[in-house]
Amino acid sequence: MLTLRKSLGQHFLMDETVSQRIVKSLQEMPLKRLLEVGPGGGALTKYLLKIPSIDLKCIEIDTEKVGYLLKTYPSLNGKIIVEDILESAKPFDEPFAVVGNFPYNISSQIVFKMLDWKDSIESMTGMFQKEVAQRLASKEGSKVYGVTSVLVQAFFNVEYLFEVDQTAFNPPPKVKSAIIRLTPVEIPFKMKDHRALIVLVKTAFSQRRKTLRNAVKALFDAETLKDELFNKRAEELSVEAFAALTFRMN
Repeated sequence: MLTLRKSLGQHFLMDETVSQRIVKSLQEMPLKRLLEVGPGGGALTKYLLKIPSIDLKCIEIDTEKVGYLLKTYPSLNGKIIVEDILESAKPFDEPFAVVGNFPYNISSQIVFKMLDWKDSIESMTGMFQKEVAQRLASKEGSKVYGVTSVLVQAFFNVEYLFEVDQTAFNPPPKVKSAIIRLTPVEIPFKMKDHRALIVLVKTAFSQRRKTLRNAVKALFDAETLKDELFNKRAEELSVEAFAALTFRMN
């Protein structure tokens, strides 16, 4: 029996059908190099190893799980990176895909890590807490549309694939889960730069009940703030509108 480490947000995926659906979704995209984040007990790994002609690497911080994986799947020898995903370097020099049953306590941080690697990511398919998945996939006008929605969708298309019940895990989490897939946008949004977008979006949503004029007034000159666009609230602006607005910042 493997030890469940709550500090790492571990919930073992036991439903084989769910694992197979995730891997099938993954294979719908280009797949030459693949990083699995948090393989744990190998629920996905055993199916990933069956995919022909891919360069597979796994990153796992839990040494007990690493030992188990190497013993159970000897072909993983030399393919496991024993590190914290949030502190690791890119595993490949060339473009690669990412998959994982992501620990819910750091899933948003993992997404932002992937944004750091955005120029190398071909796709990212993974399990998230349902609310996080909905937030990542939501569009303007939604109550859950926010910082992560905009910053992720500025660079990736987000597809909400399917939901997963608590009974698929051991132990069952207290929340439902969902699988989403991220793929690079075909035509990048024009923006001043990534840093400007981060500052603008975080400032705008920090006071989401206020109009943009009141929320982001420190970032624009008085003349620019006269634009009717600033009568809107942050949740009403599309990703494209936020990107365009960065060019008008101080």
